[in-house]
Amino acid sequence: MQAGDNKSYDDINVTPMVDLYLVLLLIFIIMTTAGVQGVKVQLPKANKALEIKGKKMQAITVDPQGNLKLNAESVNLASLESKLASVKAGTPDVPVIIRGDSQSQYQVIASVLDVLGRLNITEVGLATKPLK
Repeated sequence: MQAGDNKSYDDINVTPMVDLYLVLLLIFIIMTTAGVQGVKVQLPKANKALEIKGKKMQAITVDPQGNLKLNAESVNLASLESKLASVKAGTPDVPVIIRGDSQSQYQVIASVLDVLGRLNITEVGLATKPLK
């Protein structure tokens, strides 16, 4: 036997652990970006952005022409109310975020807020972009 064969290993190989953390981080990033589906709109600007964390969020998008989408599905006000009512039946405190284009009519957003008020949905956020 040589003198080098009896040497104990004092260091831990952390490479597999780092690989695991990087894979978990990648999965987390993919899942959070896929959480809110919708249509690309030009958001208005505000000083502070609102964050709603936790439950499955519902995204209502109002495009510049005033068309509505719930997540990625086109809806009108009546179908929006019925779909949100069924979601609220399963999750009473469902969070909703309204993504209105900065060029869209305020009346459409006010009508969406009216629907949310009738359904007694209280966790409502308005998506904005931060001021630069």
